[in-house]
Amino acid sequence: MGSAMVLSMSLLGFLPYAVFGPAIGVLVDRHDRKKIMIGADLIIAAAGSVLTIVAFYMELPVWMVMIVLFIRSIGTAFHTPALNAVTPLLVPEEQLTKCAGYSQSLQSISYIVSPAVAALLYSVWELNAIIAIDVLGAVIASITVLIVRIPKLGDRVQSLDPNFIREMQEGMAVLRQNKGLFALLLVGTLYMFVYMPINALFPLISMDYFNGTPVHISITEISFASGMLIGGLLLGLFGNYQKRILLITASIFMMGISLTISGLLPQSGFFIFVVCSAIMGLSVPFYSGVQTALFQEKIKPEYLGRVFSLTGSIMSLAMPIGL
Repeated sequence: MGSAMVLSMSLLGFLPYAVFGPAIGVLVDRHDRKKIMIGADLIIAAAGSVLTIVAFYMELPVWMVMIVLFIRSIGTAFHTPALNAVTPLLVPEEQLTKCAGYSQSLQSISYIVSPAVAALLYSVWELNAIIAIDVLGAVIASITVLIVRIPKLGDRVQSLDPNFIREMQEGMAVLRQNKGLFALLLVGTLYMFVYMPINALFPLISMDYFNGTPVHISITEISFASGMLIGGLLLGLFGNYQKRILLITASIFMMGISLTISGLLPQSGFFIFVVCSAIMGLSVPFYSGVQTALFQEKIKPEYLGRVFSLTGSIMSLAMPIGL
């Protein structure tokens, strides 16, 4: 598969979120967020089911994979802000930072385990069976959301009206009213703009600069995910720390120092690069987790869908621009 095709598939993974995020946020705030999460998971499951059936009879055409990636991205664009918006309805305010830390830890576990499990399954099962597992996971997620009681915010407008554009603009207006959160959004955008190109070069650095193999790439990625796991656990355990802006500052400082050291290493410094990768991963929850919790605490629940969709859209736009 050519590099242009790989890039196209990568863009399909997050560009729909970037383009449609603000409009999706309005729908998330207007309608039942529980139903939105279930619907998003079922749409992802349906798209995966089509791939499973096609893969059973023939080799998957690239165009079909790209369409499914697009559909999955749309589903994620609905599911992620809806999930972030309902979290403060389920979790006490003083526990939101801890919740964000534990969530990041669970995410990092998937980063560590998924590649190994995928390689094992691919060696013993057909591709359609592996895709079917992904479909099953989406169905289980839908059932889990279905059985959880999520408080409702009251009556919402259930149909589109001429104020749809104005409601999209309200997400940015709410953020601009809180100068601290708006500044945090700008810092996060710059963070993604600077870090994403460097992150994309990690495999190339491991292979070319350090004269490594694919094993070295895996070691670097596992090191980063392990650091993220530890950082999430620490945030979960000590998330009641009051001066959270210091946590964000420390996170950016740790990331900056680690990247600087990595850029100055000689070709014999792969071990130090692995350590720096772990420190980078360790720093991530103390920025993204704390940022999420602050948004959930400071913004009224009825605006959270639009705010999280907007921030996700801006961050997603920063990725390809940085690359």
